[in-house]
Amino acid sequence: MTLAAVLQRALAAITLLVGAPAIAGEVEVLHYWTSGGEAKSVAELKASMAQRGHTWKDFTVPGGGGQNAMAVLRERVLQGQPPAAANIKGPAIQEWAALNALTSLDAMASFDRWDDVLPKVVADQMKHKGRYVAVPVNVHRVNWLWANAAVLRKAGVASAPRSFDEFFAAADRIRAAGFIPVAHGGQDWQDFTLFESIVLGVGGPALYTRALVNLEPAALSGDAMRRSLELMRRIKPYTDAASPGRDWNLSTELVIGGKAGFQFMGDWAKGEFIAAGQTPGKDFLCVPAPGTAEAYTYNVDSFAMFQLKGWEAQKAQGYLAYLLMGKDFQERFNLRKGSIPVRLNMPLDRFDDCAKVSARDFAATSRSGALVPSVAHGMALTPAQQASMRKLVSDFWNNDKLTVSEVQSQLTALSAPSQKSH
Repeated sequence: MTLAAVLQRALAAITLLVGAPAIAGEVEVLHYWTSGGEAKSVAELKASMAQRGHTWKDFTVPGGGGQNAMAVLRERVLQGQPPAAANIKGPAIQEWAALNALTSLDAMASFDRWDDVLPKVVADQMKHKGRYVAVPVNVHRVNWLWANAAVLRKAGVASAPRSFDEFFAAADRIRAAGFIPVAHGGQDWQDFTLFESIVLGVGGPALYTRALVNLEPAALSGDAMRRSLELMRRIKPYTDAASPGRDWNLSTELVIGGKAGFQFMGDWAKGEFIAAGQTPGKDFLCVPAPGTAEAYTYNVDSFAMFQLKGWEAQKAQGYLAYLLMGKDFQERFNLRKGSIPVRLNMPLDRFDDCAKVSARDFAATSRSGALVPSVAHGMALTPAQQASMRKLVSDFWNNDKLTVSEVQSQLTALSAPSQKSH
């Protein structure tokens, strides 16, 4: 059979799949979206699948950042029992594809014209050797600072800070007024989320890329990195004693509940504010982290599709991929999740001002070169590199005896060829 004939049959099958009445099939989906706003987002997807008669089997693994989920996934794949889809992203997608564990989505991508509706920077990360193996569902901005508007008013802070000087002045006022200045959860991915926003604010996209993405020794050992680490250490006293080990959403609840002023976190935090019935601009504020207004660290949630046995399972999996990229789901899901649709030229009439700013800045930074992948959230480094860097920065956050120069030396060691080859 010719390649053209094969493609024609595949497209015919997809057309039947998306246009036919309900086709019974089960999709088992591995994810780690378990907080309030995240759970509501998953419910949107489940409802859409159920409307087509498919059975959704939750493979939920709690644990922010996805470390626990990835460990469970490895075991399942080794046992020959992969789920239909798993929430993985960035370079990890390439690692799974290189193991021949993922199925090709090119027929669906061609049918639905994914190359035409996705930003190239996103499409490239969904492909392995030019073939789609994963489906993106959103774009998160990571370099946000969230604030409780009432706490700021009570503390005499006129507006959310745009620079680190303004941030520390506001934090002092908030503490003097009896509130927690910075709600932070003590987990390594949260520590690095804060750190990468600091690096971006101190040195801009150029330093960020050289140091945290390319792991250039000169950037990791330089003065701008030293200032970034010193700023991080200066922020820690503004957190509360219960911070170590706390989940990110519990820290967000401190801001929502008026117990804390600020939180450095990606815009999935907005999903928690919205789930609590709060309104952006009135109850809470969203601004880029200090010094980062002209830059954008992105985190794209995506589902890699694993090779399955059985035609019914494959059909259900295909419909899941079709739904994930659909305009209707992209809108409803991202309204819940706090992120913005990954599809280009989607209307944002129903989205709030935070999302509109995010969409505007995503487009602007993609043109200016100030759009950079989030290291903390698996978009830039291999899982091994990411784990090493997150651990080191978290050790620095938690151990006041670890000096800035020692951390810079250890960061520089991560740039060695043996580390880069992981």
